[in-house]
Amino acid sequence: MTVIGARNAPDIVDVVALGESMVTFLPTRPGRLADVPSFERTIGGAESNVACVLATAGHSARWVSRVGADGFGRHLVERIAGYGVDTSAVRTDATRPTGIYFRTAADRATDAHEVAYYRAGSAASAMAVDNVDLAAVRAGRVLHLSGITPALSEECLHLVRQLAKPAAGRPLMSFDVNYRPGLWHDPDGPEVLLELARGCDLVFVGTDEAEAAWGVTGGPETIRALLPEPRVLVVKEGARGATVFERDHGGERYPPAAGSRAAWGGTGGRGGTPQAPGCATHPWPTPAPGTFVPALAVDVVATVGAGDAFAAGFLSATLRGLPLRDRIRHGHLTAAATLTAPGDLAAPPTRSHADRLAALDDEAWGRLRLGPGWTQAEQATEEANTP
Repeated sequence: MTVIGARNAPDIVDVVALGESMVTFLPTRPGRLADVPSFERTIGGAESNVACVLATAGHSARWVSRVGADGFGRHLVERIAGYGVDTSAVRTDATRPTGIYFRTAADRATDAHEVAYYRAGSAASAMAVDNVDLAAVRAGRVLHLSGITPALSEECLHLVRQLAKPAAGRPLMSFDVNYRPGLWHDPDGPEVLLELARGCDLVFVGTDEAEAAWGVTGGPETIRALLPEPRVLVVKEGARGATVFERDHGGERYPPAAGSRAAWGGTGGRGGTPQAPGCATHPWPTPAPGTFVPALAVDVVATVGAGDAFAAGFLSATLRGLPLRDRIRHGHLTAAATLTAPGDLAAPPTRSHADRLAALDDEAWGRLRLGPGWTQAEQATEEANTP
C-alpha cells in the first residue's frame, strides 16, 4: 500500500472531504442501458464533488479516500487534483478495485433513469481508522462527510463514527445525510444516519430523504424537531427551495478562522436527550424559526450532483462569513450550475457573479431563470471587460 504524494505534516485547509469517488460512464444518447451503444467517461462522488467545486471557487480543499492500483484509480486522482484539490492523503490499494458506475440520461419529464453500480469490495469500502491518514482528515476548518460512506462497510461506519466523536480540536463537522437505501444492508441504517447527524454541527437533508429514512412528513419544522442538535440544519425542499435553521453559538466565530483548529464540538446524544461535550445532560432551548429561500428557475439538463453543489455553495459562503440568506442563495446558484450541465460536476459561477446575484432583491431573484451555459457566458463577459 502506498500514499499518493505523501507529506509529513498536512497543511490546514478550508475543507476536507472524505468519501468514495467512482469513475462514471455517461451515455452518449438517451435510452435504456441495454440500448446505449457507447459512454463517455467522467468522475463522480458526493464528497469529492464538494471538494472540487470548493477548490474551483477559490477555497483550499483536500479529498481523502482510497482507490485501486488501476487506471481508473489514477484517472480519479488526476482529475480531482486537476480541479486544484489536494489529493496527497489518497491511498492506493493493490488488492481492491476502484469503483465504477454507469447511468442513463435522465428523462426530463419523469426523472426516470437507470444506474448500474460496480462498487462492492472497492478500495474505498475498505477505509478504516487504521488505514486512513487521520491527521490529514482533521486538518481542516471544516470536515465534510456524507451518509454514503458509513453505508459502504462496517469499517467505514466505524471510521465515520470516530471522526464525528466530540473531541478537542475537532473541525466543524458538516454532514450530508445522502440516504441511499440500496447501499444499506443493515436495516438500522436510518437510525445510524440519525445518530451521526445529531453529532454534527452543520447538516444537509432533503425532505424526501427524511421521509424515506425516518418517516418524517410534516415539513422542515418537523425535521428540525427531530434534529435539534446541529447548530445549522439545512432542509432542502427540491425545486421549491431550502429552509435553514440556525442556533446561536454564543458569539463564537463560525467556522474557526483560517489556520485555527478550534473545535465546534459534537452535540449528539444517541437517540436520547442531546448533550454538549463536557456538559451535563440538558434540554435544548426552543429552536429559532427557519429561514426559507426559494430555489431558482432553471432549465434542467440533469439532476445528478446538484445536492453536492448546493452543499459546496453553502459551505463556501459559510467560510466567507456571509449572512444566512446569502449562504442559502449561494447554495442555490451553485446547484443551478450543476443542474444545467450533463455531468456530476460543473464549474460554479465566479465569486463576483454569484455575489451580485445573491444580493438581488426578492423580486429580482424570483424573476431569474438560468439555462445551460449561464456561468460561462458571465465569465466571458467579465473577461471581455477586464483591461
